[in-house]
Amino acid sequence: MQENVLISMKNISKRYRMGDNYVTALKDANLDIRSGEFVAFLGPSGSGKSTLMNIIGCIDTPDSGEYYLAGKNVAELDDDELAQIRNKEVGFIFQQFNLLPKYLAVQNVELPLLLRGIPRSEARKAAEEVLSKVGLQERINHKPSELSGGQQQRVAIARALVGNPGIILADEPTGNLDSKSGEEIMNLINELNDQGHTIILITHDVEVARLAKRVLRMKDGALIIEE
Repeated sequence: MQENVLISMKNISKRYRMGDNYVTALKDANLDIRSGEFVAFLGPSGSGKSTLMNIIGCIDTPDSGEYYLAGKNVAELDDDELAQIRNKEVGFIFQQFNLLPKYLAVQNVELPLLLRGIPRSEARKAAEEVLSKVGLQERINHKPSELSGGQQQRVAIARALVGNPGIILADEPTGNLDSKSGEEIMNLINELNDQGHTIILITHDVEVARLAKRVLRMKDGALIIEE
């Protein structure tokens, strides 16, 4: 494996059964991403972007091909090891925010640390620090319903960051935001990349994709252009 290659995929394919038919979501995807890169996957709905992201994040598994994450063959990892990757090594940012509505912002953010078994006092301190980092120090005791869309996405980013993962996977992070909030979120994601996080962005928006350092276009499950 090449030096500093964090993610390496060789001939990754994935099909899903829909009724009596199979739909191919990924076709022989080959991909290398180096540590510290900011890569965008650009394509329309149904092009395979989210399937690829789920495989990168160890949420889903390919039907064929090889996936190496930080030099480890993911197919050889057991469920506990995969859960450790999802909890410690990868931070997820979703279009729908996926915040727990009954929890305060700070409680949403500390949850991944509590799931690791970190003491609540330590998890709370870390959550408060990262919420301050994303500019929400005055809103830590508000529930999601009391926050704007942009503020909810900042909470989601804080939750992704609280465990200091090396990889941030962002699936349409500006999709539910107005243009001003979307710009602020992308500026924040750029700052995270400048701080050393590897950013993998999923988007259908050409303007959003252009903010990445490298753009990979997808169509019908295939990587078709690399810029």
